[in-house]
Amino acid sequence: MLPPEVQRDAALAHVGVAVEDLAGAVAFYRDVLGLAPGAPQASDGAAIVCVEAGGATVELLASSDPASPIARYLTRHGPGIHHLCFRVPDLDGALARCRAAGYRLIDDVPRPGAGGHRIAFLHPKATGGILLELSD
Repeated sequence: MLPPEVQRDAALAHVGVAVEDLAGAVAFYRDVLGLAPGAPQASDGAAIVCVEAGGATVELLASSDPASPIARYLTRHGPGIHHLCFRVPDLDGALARCRAAGYRLIDDVPRPGAGGHRIAFLHPKATGGILLELSD
């Protein structure tokens, strides 16, 4: 769980889904579910396509670099839900509160992410087994 002060101001931004075949995943969301995929993006060794569904976003993530975090995740776990991302109004403050509360951070400082957002990840061992991304 996030510290209460972070929870109060956070909103779910997206669910990240690791996929082995990005084109196949996009085709499913587009052709089967009738959803419109966004333009492809690249970040942190991943090819990313966002799909909007009724106010929620699914971020499809495929490896574009065999040394990327997504490639390592797919090797260890296979395709599936990779992370939850929460948008917070003050990313630096949220990280400071997480640090002060003893949460293990993957990113000590925010870094560039997809869509021009700054992002930082919290370690799943600190958050009940779920990789959490915080974004501004």
